[in-house]
Amino acid sequence: MTIRNTAIISGKASIGSNVSIGDFTIIFDNVVIGDNVSIQSHCLIGQPTSLSDGMPLVIGNDSLIRSHSIFYEGSSFGSQLMTGHRVTVREKIEAGENLIIGTHCDLQGNSVIGDYVRLYTGAQINHKSNIDDFVRIYQYSVLTNDPHPPSNLEVGVKIHKYAVIAAMCCILPGVIIGEKALVGAYSLVKSDVEPETVVAGVPAKYICKTSEIKLKDGSNQPAYPWMRHFHRGYPEEITEEWMSMYGA
Repeated sequence: MTIRNTAIISGKASIGSNVSIGDFTIIFDNVVIGDNVSIQSHCLIGQPTSLSDGMPLVIGNDSLIRSHSIFYEGSSFGSQLMTGHRVTVREKIEAGENLIIGTHCDLQGNSVIGDYVRLYTGAQINHKSNIDDFVRIYQYSVLTNDPHPPSNLEVGVKIHKYAVIAAMCCILPGVIIGEKALVGAYSLVKSDVEPETVVAGVPAKYICKTSEIKLKDGSNQPAYPWMRHFHRGYPEEITEEWMSMYGA
């Protein structure tokens, strides 16, 4: 284990083997860190909160948390978590493996996130969000949860597998985004989106089926499902399955 002299590590925390902890990082009591984890400088890991109901913060094996990130106690992350810088993650998030959280993302807690989800810079995920495997949410998009703010009612957004939310979108409370759907950039989504369809605009309206969009690379091949041609960052066993499904 590599710990810089200025790091503060609670003796009550459970820390695996081959863990690296950077300067001025604080690891609080109620924390479980797996093997081969790197936590960079100026992070708060397991920030105490009464809202955690005593649950620990669990960071899975082979994870990387970049500098100035804050993780509260009470959330659980599978293996290969990766963050950008200055990420804020609140309590009671249950996340699968290989979640990528971009710089300045804000996860407000009480949400479920699947495997291989990608959250790009500045995305905000509010309470009661439910995000399936392989979803991609691009820069500065927001999943909201209060149908008539301010109120005590929380109605989360549901996003099904392989859906893509482009940059600067606002998804209103209770909206369901169907599997393999695409929400165009700068959209305000007020109603459910059918699977394998494209919506865009303010408010968002149906544009076409995703299969009608062509790659702008001269090939004239379908851009969607995106798994047909985009494999970067995914394990070989998964991309081989996609290739067998789509003939890529």
